[in-house]
Amino acid sequence: MMAADQPEKIVIIGAGPAGVSCAAELAKYGLKSTLIDEASKIGGVIYRGPLRQTTKLPHLDENLKRSMAALKVRYSQYEQDITLQLQTKVLGPEGKNCLLLQAQEKITQIEYNKLVLATGCHERSVPFDGWQLPGVMLMGGMQLQLKSGLVRPGRKVALVGTGPLLPLVACQLHKAGAQVVGVFEASRFSDLAKETVSLLQRPTLTLSGLSMLAYLKKHQIPFKYGYGIVKAEGQSQLSGITVAPFDENWHANVSKAQHLEVDSLGVGYGFVARTQLAMLLGLSHQYTGTNGYIPMLDDNLRSSLDDVYVCGDGNGLLGAEAAIIEGKIAATALAYEQHCFNEAQYHRRMRKLKRQRKQVQKFRAGFDRFSARREGLLALTKPDTVICRCEQVKRQQLDVALAQGAKDLSSIKMRTRIGMGDCQGKMCSSYALDRLHAEGHIETLGVIRPRFPLDPIPFTLLENNNEAV
Repeated sequence: MMAADQPEKIVIIGAGPAGVSCAAELAKYGLKSTLIDEASKIGGVIYRGPLRQTTKLPHLDENLKRSMAALKVRYSQYEQDITLQLQTKVLGPEGKNCLLLQAQEKITQIEYNKLVLATGCHERSVPFDGWQLPGVMLMGGMQLQLKSGLVRPGRKVALVGTGPLLPLVACQLHKAGAQVVGVFEASRFSDLAKETVSLLQRPTLTLSGLSMLAYLKKHQIPFKYGYGIVKAEGQSQLSGITVAPFDENWHANVSKAQHLEVDSLGVGYGFVARTQLAMLLGLSHQYTGTNGYIPMLDDNLRSSLDDVYVCGDGNGLLGAEAAIIEGKIAATALAYEQHCFNEAQYHRRMRKLKRQRKQVQKFRAGFDRFSARREGLLALTKPDTVICRCEQVKRQQLDVALAQGAKDLSSIKMRTRIGMGDCQGKMCSSYALDRLHAEGHIETLGVIRPRFPLDPIPFTLLENNNEAV
C-alpha cells in the first residue's frame, strides 16, 4: 500500500549512507523528503568520491568503488521524490520544527514535521608532543584528500592509531604513489585474535581486511602491532616522528623508541558521534565512553523528541553498512506512521532490518573492544602541549583546573576556556573527558553544550538577511 498523500514534511540532515538510504527508502513508499548536506556531492565522507572529473581511481579498491556506485544508483532511482540541497549548512534550530540554513550566500529557513538526523561522526583528536606541526593529519582527513581531492598528502608517510582504517589507508596511500614507511597499530595482535568469533560475523569484510594486510606484506610495508606515536618533530613542518612499543594500556616504552624520517603522518585513534545539532535541538543524550555522547533512542531510532529520528554514525559508530540499514529503519518507521503498509508488513520488514543491524553490531563490537582507547594516550602530552587549538589552552592549565577541584567539563571550560572556540569543543572535549574519567569523576563528567549558530555567520550575510535572522 502506497501513501496517497503526504501531509507531513520530512527533512533529512546528512547525505551520507544513512541519509541517502533513508530518503530512497521513503521514496520507495511514495513519500517525499528534503535531503540537506554541506558538501557538494552526496555520499558522505566515505562514498562521496572525487570532487572533480577523473577517469581513473587506481588508489581505491574495487569494493569501495562498487559501494560508491551503488549508493548513487539508489539515489538516482528515486531522485524525483527527493529535494536535494547541497552546499547547505545547518546553523541550528530556529523556533519549533524549523531550522536555520546557510546556502549560496544566503540565510534561509526550512520547516519540518519529521526530522531525520544522519550527521555522521568526526575524528577523535589525540594530543601529543608536536601534533600541531604541518604534515600531521587525522587519518580520515588524509583519506579525504586522497578520495575527494585526488591529492597525495605526502611523499614519505607513516600511519599511527588503531582499527581497520589503518591498513585501508596504507593501501590507498601506496597505490597513490606515496612511500609508506610504517603502519603502527596500538593494540596487540593477541587482542585481535580474541575477537575471531565477532569478526566471523562478517566474513567478507574480514577477508577484505586480510587481503589488505597481504598487500602491505607483498610490498614490504611494515605493519607493527603494539606500537604507537610518542612525538612528532620538525621546525616549520613535520620532518620526523618517534614511535615506540605500547604496553597493554598503551603506555610507550621509550627505551625502545624508533625514529622515522617522514613528511606526513596520519593519526587515527577513533571517532566521535557528531551530535552538536542533536544537542541544540534538546535531544536527551548519554555518555558511552567509546563513542562519546550519543542520543538516547528507542529501537526504531526515535529520539526523546517524537518528531526526530537519528540514524547512522551520529548515534554510535557502526560504519557505512549499518548506516544504510539504519536509514531504512528510520524510513520504515516514518512510512508506517503515514499508513504506507499494514502492521504485519511493518513488523516483518523491521524484523529483517534489525536482524541485519544486529549482525553488524556483533562484528563492530569486536573491533570496539580491540581498539578501545586506553589511558596511556594521556601520557603523550607535556605540560606545554596545546590541548585546545582554538583558544591555545595548554595541558598545564588543565592540570591546574583539576588540582583546584574541577570535576566536570563545565568547570574546566570556565577555568581554561576549553571549548569556547569556533569548533565548540570538537577537537579538545574528548581529551578533557578522558582526563576527568582518569581522575575518577565518572559520575560528574558533564558536557560542553554547543552554541547557536553551529558555524560562524559572516557579517555580510547578516546585513543581507535581516528578515531571515
